[in-house]
Amino acid sequence: MLPAPPESPDSPPRQPLPRNVRVLGFVSLLNDIASEMIYPLMPQFLITVLGGNRWHLGLIEGVAETGSSLLKLWSGACSDRMLRRKRFVVAGYLLAGIARPVIGCAGLPWHLFALRVLDRAGKGIRTAPRDALIADSTPAEQRGAAFGFHRAMDHLGATIGPVLAALFLWWWPGQLRLLFLLTLVPGILVVALLLAALREPPAKPPSTPETHSAAGSRLSRSRFERRFWWFLATLALFTLGNSSDAFLLVRAGQLGVSNVHLPLLWCTFHAVKSSGNLLAGRAVDRWGPRPLILAGWLMYAVIYLAFALASAAWQIWGLFVAYGLFYALTEPAEKTLVAQLVPAEQRGLAFGWFNGAVGVAALPASAIFGALYEQFGALAAFGWGASLAAAAALLFALLPRQRAAPSTVAA
Repeated sequence: MLPAPPESPDSPPRQPLPRNVRVLGFVSLLNDIASEMIYPLMPQFLITVLGGNRWHLGLIEGVAETGSSLLKLWSGACSDRMLRRKRFVVAGYLLAGIARPVIGCAGLPWHLFALRVLDRAGKGIRTAPRDALIADSTPAEQRGAAFGFHRAMDHLGATIGPVLAALFLWWWPGQLRLLFLLTLVPGILVVALLLAALREPPAKPPSTPETHSAAGSRLSRSRFERRFWWFLATLALFTLGNSSDAFLLVRAGQLGVSNVHLPLLWCTFHAVKSSGNLLAGRAVDRWGPRPLILAGWLMYAVIYLAFALASAAWQIWGLFVAYGLFYALTEPAEKTLVAQLVPAEQRGLAFGWFNGAVGVAALPASAIFGALYEQFGALAAFGWGASLAAAAALLFALLPRQRAAPSTVAA
């Protein structure tokens, strides 16, 4: 473990996070309470209630996540051009808040497919402008902590949601459709909080007139430096092996974790992600994002192999805890690295490309994983993911380093 650098006795006290960061943190808390009340149950809902299979699951998650990520590219570029981000954030959360409860009315697999695509479309519209808004609202020396706090609140909501779902199903067993409908309540609270409390940060003038024109008129890639594209290429390779987490829930069910315990397993997973993100976000500000990303991707490869070789339900609980640590290491680090590699006036577009790279790989990732799982079993599917993660980590280790600036942490 890297030692913490000594703090100067006359160093300034830690500044509180900006208002917008705190507002978006609580928004993510409420939104993920709604989302994660139902997400760990959707694979079983698809397979046992709607009559789908694991191939359907891979197709649904792949198309939904790919469409979402491509929308992030569009919305990020548009928010740069318009110099307004709040409207995209509100619209995205509103669309998801409408789509989620309607899943309770689904009667066929394609109904779930359509509603899941709408839900993820909402995420696609909001995510890049939201991440850019966080970066715009936060001083450079606090961005790791800001993204760590936001992800921590997101995962805290994802911890609370499954607990509420488990309690609901304990009192009303089998009432999945009603549970889906109840997600309307936190969805309403999310939109109300955004409208009342989120502020548009002051627009920063572009460094050159051409920069703003390029961001607004086209999805320019020539304006970003080579290191940014190297990082996105390694991220896309990693994502090809990073299929939907819904398959981990399928694996848990295979090894004996019951439907009643699946929400609690998901809760434990997100509790680790939430607490880990707070710590890792501060670590990013001290040591930079590179070592955490590299450690996280290598950890992912080991964990995926362990999922393939697991043989008992109790092992799944430990693996979900370890998988939560992987997310804690990588989530604030990856977003901080994006903010470091691009100019401020193009952060919306950059976060769009960041999420777009994930999206391009998401559909084949889940489709390939689902096909391997269905035809050849867990070892082939999880082994595929572990191999690509190890290869991506090797390429990321070769990412050229940024010339150190006196006031910033080197990427």
